[in-house]
Amino acid sequence: MASERVERKLTTILAADVAGYSRLTGADEEGTVRRLRALRAELIDPAIQTNRGRVFHTAGDSILIEFASVVDAVRCSLDVQRGMATRNGDFVAEKQIQFRIGIHLGDVMVQPDGDLLGDGVNVAARLEGIAEPGGICLSEDAWRQVRGKIAETFADLGEQTLKNIALPVRVYGVGPGGDGKTKPRDPSAPSSPPRLSIAVLPFANIGGDSEQEYFVDGITESLTTDLSRIAGSFVIARNTAFTYKGKPVDVKQIGRELGVRYVLEGSVQRGGNRLRINVQLIDAESGAHLWAERFERAYGDLFDVQDEIVARLARALDVELTAAEARRAEQSVNPDAMDLVFRALAVFNRGINPTNIDQSRALFEEALKLEPTNVSALTGLAVAVCFAVGSYMTDDRRADLAVAERLAKQALALQSNAALGHLALGFIYSATDRIRDGIAECQHALSLDRNLAHAHAMIGRATIAVGQPEEAEGHIAQAIRLSPRDIYLSTWCNIAGTASFYLGRDDVAVSWFRRAIEADRNYSLAYFYLSAVVAQQGGIDEARRLAQEGLAHDPGFTVRRLFRGGASGGNPLYRSQRQRVYAGMLAAGVPEG
Repeated sequence: MASERVERKLTTILAADVAGYSRLTGADEEGTVRRLRALRAELIDPAIQTNRGRVFHTAGDSILIEFASVVDAVRCSLDVQRGMATRNGDFVAEKQIQFRIGIHLGDVMVQPDGDLLGDGVNVAARLEGIAEPGGICLSEDAWRQVRGKIAETFADLGEQTLKNIALPVRVYGVGPGGDGKTKPRDPSAPSSPPRLSIAVLPFANIGGDSEQEYFVDGITESLTTDLSRIAGSFVIARNTAFTYKGKPVDVKQIGRELGVRYVLEGSVQRGGNRLRINVQLIDAESGAHLWAERFERAYGDLFDVQDEIVARLARALDVELTAAEARRAEQSVNPDAMDLVFRALAVFNRGINPTNIDQSRALFEEALKLEPTNVSALTGLAVAVCFAVGSYMTDDRRADLAVAERLAKQALALQSNAALGHLALGFIYSATDRIRDGIAECQHALSLDRNLAHAHAMIGRATIAVGQPEEAEGHIAQAIRLSPRDIYLSTWCNIAGTASFYLGRDDVAVSWFRRAIEADRNYSLAYFYLSAVVAQQGGIDEARRLAQEGLAHDPGFTVRRLFRGGASGGNPLYRSQRQRVYAGMLAAGVPEG
């Protein structure tokens, strides 16, 4: 009996899939699937119908479409890619959906159910695999059919060896959004993970106490949520991360599977009435350990303990991840705006002194030249300017505050939930006698990021200016509880010391100012305030030594700068105690200016 003849035909095959689909679904599975459904209904299916295409196979994020004409297939592809370029403008880079498309004209086998098989389909699929995200690759056979018929410029990418295809295929490409600029992608090389991308693996429950399991899982879930509040971060969703629970961990493999740069591991162990939490941050590409920390805490109210641990971890990780990204950025030959932002933040995080503030401001300004609407650069520069004003490192306070206010409002116009933008406005309003508005802005910042410890400190600073210094120490205590080793600890201690000085508790003030210096020996303002208190107590020799140490860190500081740099303070106590500070500094030998 003769075998049944296989039906074959020459047709155009378009293969498409989503670049980084596993990473997108790992971060937000339901949201990604929902967006893809909407894209099919609103963009892709109408483009297919308009250009007379037929979907013959789908699987997950991939789709295979048949066209009778290569011209129709290319027009459909261009419609989709241009539509996606417009839609992606509403999303940060890490959350954009980008399609890769391959098109081939070839011979295929037709199945009874309408499915198509054979090299004609395989070549299209392999072309899609080497296309750039947002780009299109055509085989030479397909390109010959559209040459001179489509206005787009197709770059000759040369002969490419495609996986499981016997002979090399000459390839032509259109870049992302149909801009004509493209290059073949090595399908064996994974796409670069997004900046600040991290997976928080389920913390291990050492000892296996089942009653403790929900607490351990709660730390993982809360930390995942809080890390996602870090500007520019890309955090793998809890449901995906928990698929690794109880399994042997290969950090490099997890990094490849989830498309992240960093992995956080941790464990919780209970011994008697004490809890011990160990955490370590790992570079998923190299496997190198970047940071490790151990927390010990009395076993009390588990929800309070969980909140405290998560807050401390989130703040510490913000700093460590920024430093890691800055180290990567320093190696970049052509840094982009975000490279410069991370470098600026890393410099700023070294401590509050004129050199660091000036360097960070220059880097933020350079980033804004490349990308004027970069929210992280706008808020970062606004905060840096605020610190320069708040630490009395500027002679033109009014002009600097006006610049900072413009930057913060520009950032919030672009992104209303930028917590640092509201924090900057909180300081600016407080420093310009809009103190109640300033406190409200700081409270708003905390509603957006509960771990923004510095917002508590800024509220404490504002209470001094309204004549309620007795309230300041409580706000500073909240900041320190959230982040006891914070880079801003010196400034917080200085605020608490100032409040104590204003209340006439000089010995307590001395303790706070000394603690500020211990936290950051380059923080000049603490030396000047301590010199004022010590001088008022009669220790002139020590006061003068402290003043000289402060001037070594900030040679431009003067009493006049301090006098001009504070809010006018309608409260009589505030005004009188500031005069006491000035007198003490002058006695210690701080230049009047």
